[in-house]
Amino acid sequence: MDLLATLKNLFASKSGSQAKLPVINVEKRFDLMGRTGQGSMSKVWRARDKKTGKLVCLKVLDRVKTERFEARFKGLKRPMEGAILTVLRHPNVVQTYEYGMTTAKEQYIVMELIEGMGLNFLIETRSPIVEQNRIEILRQLADSLEYTHNAGYLHRDICPRNIMVTMELVVKLIDYGLAIPYKPEFCKPGNRTGTTNYMAPELIKRQTTDHRVDMFALGMTAFEMYTGALPWEKASSEDTLRSHINTAGCDPRDIRAEIDEKTARFLMKSVERDPKLRFQNPADFRDALREL
Repeated sequence: MDLLATLKNLFASKSGSQAKLPVINVEKRFDLMGRTGQGSMSKVWRARDKKTGKLVCLKVLDRVKTERFEARFKGLKRPMEGAILTVLRHPNVVQTYEYGMTTAKEQYIVMELIEGMGLNFLIETRSPIVEQNRIEILRQLADSLEYTHNAGYLHRDICPRNIMVTMELVVKLIDYGLAIPYKPEFCKPGNRTGTTNYMAPELIKRQTTDHRVDMFALGMTAFEMYTGALPWEKASSEDTLRSHINTAGCDPRDIRAEIDEKTARFLMKSVERDPKLRFQNPADFRDALREL
C-alpha cells in the first residue's frame, strides 16, 4: 500500500470512530422518491437532497442489525461503512458524498444515484448485456477490487446483487456494509460473514482469512455470469456451506456445453476451494481474462 493510501486509511478509521458526525432528520433533509432496494441491514431510497438539489441514493442502516454486526468486532474499532466509502475514489466504486447519523440514531450514507441495473437481474434475465460483455464487466470488477484491497480493505460481500452496471457499461461495486480493514486483527478465525453461496471455504470453516475470500467470491460471480448457475447447487444455508467444504464444484461445461476448454479452466481455477490454487489477486485474474 502506498503512503497516500495509508494516510487515507488512517483518516477513515479516525473519522469512523472519533470524529463528530453530522446528525440529520431524514424527512426534513430529503424528498424520498421511492425505494430502490433493501439490503440485509439497510434500506435504500432514490431521493432528492434539499440541501443541494441533487438526485442521490440514500442508504439508512438498521440500528439493531448494525449493532449486532459490530458486536462481532469486540475490542476493535471498525470504521463505519460511510467512513470507508468516503475514502474510496475509483470509477468502479460507488461514489459517496456524505455520511453521519439520523435523529433516530441510525447511520446514513449519501451516494451517487447509479442509473443502471444490478448484475443479478442481468444474469437472471439472461440479458445480452452480460452475454456480450462478460470479459469487460469482469475486468472492471477486478479493477474495483484491486483498488479496494490496495486502499487497505476487504469487501467481504462480492456477489452479483452488489454490482451495478450502468447504461454506458460502467461497473460500480456497491454495499461495503461487511467490509473490514485488511489488518490481522480483523482477519482472525471465527468471523463468518458474507452471502452464503459466495463464501470461500476458509471463511466457512472460520479459519484465518485474507484477500482471497474476495477472489473466491469474484470467481463465483464469473462462473454465474458464464453459466447462469453456480458450481454448487443452491440449497439451504447449512447444506450450501457443507458442500463448499466437502465437494468439488461442477465443471461449467456440465451446465453449458458450448463453453470452451480454456474458459472452463479459468472458471474452475476461479472457484478453487484451496486458496493457494485459485487466482491470488485481481491482477492475476485480470491477466487470465486477457487470454480468453
